[in-house]
Amino acid sequence: MARSGWGPAQAPRLDGRVAVVTGANSGIGLETARHLARLGARVVMACRNVDSADAARSDVLATVPDANVHVVQTDLSELGSIRKAAHQIELDHPVVDVLINNAGVMAGRRELTADGFEMDFGTNFLGHFALTGLLFERLLAADAGRVVTVGSNAHRGGTVDFDDLTLARNFSTSRAYQRAKFAQLVFAVQLQRRLTATGHTTPISVAAHPGATHSGVMRDSGRVLSWLFTTPSLHRVRSTFIMEAPDGALPSLRAATDSEVTGGQYFGPSGVMEFSGPPVLVRPSPRVQDPALGRRLWEVAEALTGVRYPF
Repeated sequence: MARSGWGPAQAPRLDGRVAVVTGANSGIGLETARHLARLGARVVMACRNVDSADAARSDVLATVPDANVHVVQTDLSELGSIRKAAHQIELDHPVVDVLINNAGVMAGRRELTADGFEMDFGTNFLGHFALTGLLFERLLAADAGRVVTVGSNAHRGGTVDFDDLTLARNFSTSRAYQRAKFAQLVFAVQLQRRLTATGHTTPISVAAHPGATHSGVMRDSGRVLSWLFTTPSLHRVRSTFIMEAPDGALPSLRAATDSEVTGGQYFGPSGVMEFSGPPVLVRPSPRVQDPALGRRLWEVAEALTGVRYPF
């Protein structure tokens, strides 16, 4: 799909640059790490399961033998693990050029993290909010740093009820996931807003979404999608509008590398309903641009995680 539009061939070399990718052990995260490794970046695979991450690292090395790839154990559902991971990354890397907040979960039932947050909200949003803040000094040290938030078209159905952040009253799998992805995009916009307001030209905050990509989250989205993704006879149907992970990673790669990208932009597939196709500039829901919502969500995230950004 990338042959008829923007693809890795248009990305600049990243030799000497450090890129941290969360959830890099499988799917879109793994392929994002592979693309970055091919471009010469030093890639940090920030993953919850070390065994799975080690296997993914070996897989990258099998296709990119000279890759510079390392694993740091990072459980985004636990603030203690996030702090430990950030400390390790800081010890290993005085500068972080790119942080791609890719990891995501879709809980099939209501669960709370170790810190008492609803699982999707706590992992997808609060976990990445904390990690970004803890690595912010390293991102500020980069010549042209970037924070890439990997969202989803599911954000369009999301809302945040600040009186029920654990979804104790109104949980559903789709509602929890939509809210988490919505919060992530509100964060991406608010981060850029704060950077601009404080006179920072680097890092910039950019967002991307993979459209309809064959991934664990998509397969776990319900019986219909599971049937669509796992039935062999439907492979040809799938291929018409669902991308495989290497192509699904391209919006993230473009957001992370394209020299023309500016803060606050959002990239996704170019095809019908943004399901598939080469990455282009797309528009999120206008609701993520609400400055009052951005301020309130940021303040709540600071209070819940104890992480404050050094603006």
